[in-house]
Amino acid sequence: MFDAKKLLDQFLGSQVPGLSGSVRDRAGQAAEIAKNNPMKAGALAAAIFGTKTGRKLAGNAAAVGGIAAIAGLGYLAYRNYQSGKSPQAVTQPQPTQELLPPPPVDSPFHPQSPALSNSFALTLVQAMIAAAKADGHIDAGERAHIMEKVKVSGLDHEAEAFIEKELADPLDIDALVAAATTEEQKVEIYTASRLTIEPDSRAERGYLDLLAGRLGLPDALVEHIEATVSAAKV
Repeated sequence: MFDAKKLLDQFLGSQVPGLSGSVRDRAGQAAEIAKNNPMKAGALAAAIFGTKTGRKLAGNAAAVGGIAAIAGLGYLAYRNYQSGKSPQAVTQPQPTQELLPPPPVDSPFHPQSPALSNSFALTLVQAMIAAAKADGHIDAGERAHIMEKVKVSGLDHEAEAFIEKELADPLDIDALVAAATTEEQKVEIYTASRLTIEPDSRAERGYLDLLAGRLGLPDALVEHIEATVSAAKV
């Protein structure tokens, strides 16, 4: 089995050696690296999600790392929800603020938590690809175009084959729901899905609503995830 956490880093950007400073600083540095090395630092996201539908991933959140971005945003939304804060209280971070508070080491949201296993990281990748397919725009021709880019990204053959299969297979929301055994994992699946797309079409909004319902997430918690992810995007 290939390293799904590493694949998530390539989907959502990663902490490239040599980057330092605040999240905002790292985001700028990562953007420069991505510009100079088009198949590095989240270029898989551009290949798969930067399709004719115009999808974008988080800017600052991408700089923190793949699974760390999903876990950090999920943790922040879950913490605010449990504390009774209003989703509307979530705002864009100030230049001196860190975007993502690190989850406590004993939290299921911590990137090194046993709950964030390689198997579950694979589920998060599947959730992102499923969300990207939700509006039906990734047809056979688009898949071929995407795979042309993926094949020069340095992935091993097993990871390439996995992505190709996920792009071609029909949506399987049942499998995503079954993979989430805790509320924290349900939050992360929805967070990963919401990071992937802007729900500006009925199909995408409908998919996210269906996913939230099937995961059994309370409406108030979904609103917190929506607000947190929206505030993280630039």
